[in-house]
Amino acid sequence: MESIVSIRIRNARIQHLLSLQQVADSVGVSKQMISKYEQGKVIPNSQKLISLGKLFNKKIDYFFSEPEIKLGEINFRKKNKFSKKKVDALKEEIRVQIENYLFVENICSLNTVFKNPIANRLINNKHDVVNAVHYIREVWQIGNDTIHNIIELLEDNEVKVIEVNDDTMQFDGLATKIDNKYYVVVINKNMPIERKRFTLLHELGHLLLNLNNIEEKDVEKYCNWFASEMLLSTENIMIEFGNKRKSITVEELKNVQSKYGISIKAIVYILSEVEIISQEKVVSFYKNVNAKPSLKNEIDSSRFNGNETSIRFENLVYRALSEEIISISKASTLLNTSLEHLRQNLLAINIC
Repeated sequence: MESIVSIRIRNARIQHLLSLQQVADSVGVSKQMISKYEQGKVIPNSQKLISLGKLFNKKIDYFFSEPEIKLGEINFRKKNKFSKKKVDALKEEIRVQIENYLFVENICSLNTVFKNPIANRLINNKHDVVNAVHYIREVWQIGNDTIHNIIELLEDNEVKVIEVNDDTMQFDGLATKIDNKYYVVVINKNMPIERKRFTLLHELGHLLLNLNNIEEKDVEKYCNWFASEMLLSTENIMIEFGNKRKSITVEELKNVQSKYGISIKAIVYILSEVEIISQEKVVSFYKNVNAKPSLKNEIDSSRFNGNETSIRFENLVYRALSEEIISISKASTLLNTSLEHLRQNLLAINIC
C-alpha cells in the first residue's frame, strides 16, 4: 500500500531522471528494495532517508509532507525530441514548485484566486482575439503602451509564474489551472528575453481565451495572435510602420524590437498578418536571412533592455521568515538553498 513516503520517493526519482538501479547504487541497497520503498511495502530507516535526501537534494521533512497539488490540463509546448521521461521529470518539478508556492501564499494569508476577465467571450476569429486583448489591457490598466515586465504584470494580476531550468532548450512553456482557481504559467528561464516574453503571453492565451469553437489544430495559432497583439498591437504596428509598404529596413525592425520586446521574426509575421507587407515579401525576407549567416545572426539577436524574472515566491518566503511564520530551516527547503547560504544573505531590518 502506498504511503506518503513512498509517493515522495518515487516522485523525487522521476524529477531527477534517475532509474531504480541508479538510486539503489547511490543509497547502497538493491534495486528491488527501492521498488519496495516506492510501493510502500517497506519504509526506509532514518539513515536511508538521509541518503535519499542527499541524492534528491531534499530535506527529510519532504518525505513526510503529503502532496496536495494535482496539475490540471496542461498545454505542453515542447520540441519533438523531448522524451516522456523528461516530460514526467519536468511535470514533477513543476508540481513541487506550485505546491510550495501555494503553501507560502496560504501561510501569508493571501487570497490569490484568479478571475478570468474574458472567460465569457467566445473566440471565433482573429478580430475576437484583438477585442479580447483590448479588454484585458483596459481591465489590467496597462493602456496601449509597451509592457516592460510581463512576469510582473501576470503576478500583479494573480497569475502565478514558475521558472524552470532546461538547458537543452527543448521546453518553452506550459499553462495549467489548479482547482479552476489558480492559474499558472511555467516558463523556461534560459530562453532569450524576446522569446520568453512571447511564450509567457502565448501560454496566458491558453489560460484566458475561450477557444471552444476553434478546431484543435488552430489553437496554437490563436494563442500566437493573442501574444502578438499583447506585445505589439495592430494599432501600434500601424503607428510604427504605416500602411502598405514596398520595403522595410532592418534598422526599423531592430528599433521596434528594442522598444516592444518582441522578436524581429514575430514583427515580420504581424506585418504580413495586417497586410502592411505581402506574403511574397515575407518569403523573400526569410530566403535572405537563411542565405546570409551574418544577417541571420543580426535578426536573431536580443535587443530588449528588460528583465523577465519571477521574484514573488522568493519575496513571500522571506516575508514569512521575517515575520517568524516559518523557520529558517523551512525557508531553506522552500528556496532550495543551504542554511549557511540563507544565513549569509539574511539582513534583519527593524523599523520602529
